[in-house]
Amino acid sequence: MPRLPEAGDEAGKQEEHSIKPGKQTQPPCPCGGPRAYDQCCAPYHAGAAAPTAEALMRSRYCAYTMGLEAYLLATWHASTRPLPDLSADKDTRWLGLEIRRHESAGPDRAIVEFIARYKIGGRAHRLHEVSRFVLEEGRWYYMDGDFPEKKDRV
Repeated sequence: MPRLPEAGDEAGKQEEHSIKPGKQTQPPCPCGGPRAYDQCCAPYHAGAAAPTAEALMRSRYCAYTMGLEAYLLATWHASTRPLPDLSADKDTRWLGLEIRRHESAGPDRAIVEFIARYKIGGRAHRLHEVSRFVLEEGRWYYMDGDFPEKKDRV
């Protein structure tokens, strides 16, 4: 008979992050993770600090899909943050996120490479970005990014 996981138990942690087919009652989070929104990105949108740059990247993608402009601006580093108007994104329908890599670039810096698929006016697009993140006072912030495909075309 399987035992019930206890607080701090590694078996419990593994079970918490692996969703079995047929067991989930809510759809997966828009970020592409296996958990439902309320157990995935919602805590970050409510103010909890994302533990990694990848978690922040996923929560920012999810915020784009939900139109959470205040969250996007709050998690954008003050030194690179745009004017508080992301309304151009309201016509965008986000379709999916693929994280290509997540790596540390030092104790307080990280890189996340991703591809986000979206549609505007029925036309499909993809955004391939290598994003830079910085950790300040226990919180990750998006700094900026490079677009590899644009560099390849030059």
